[in-house]
Amino acid sequence: MTTIKEDFEQEGCPAEGLLKLLSGKWKPQIFRLAVDGSVRFNSLLKKLPNSNKQSLSTALKELEEAKLLIRTIVKEKPLHIEYNLSKRGRALIPIFMDIEDLS
Repeated sequence: MTTIKEDFEQEGCPAEGLLKLLSGKWKPQIFRLAVDGSVRFNSLLKKLPNSNKQSLSTALKELEEAKLLIRTIVKEKPLHIEYNLSKRGRALIPIFMDIEDLS
């Protein structure tokens, strides 16, 4: 498994790729909501009232591809999908907390 630094290293600045990824539309909000535990797609749509299905779906897919979120299909009735922070995603929680403190 590669490190976050290796995955996001760009043009001599290891943080640049990660910052670009996390600054995308709805991503900071998705990340913040996932810190509290599992989140469902429809729940995110309700909690992010100005979002739409396509932009939210794109953001979730990008966070999943970056290995920051884990997508789980829950085979209960009704069938649904949950998103959780991965180990890599949880490693970013202290950084987000520091950013919130500075805001």
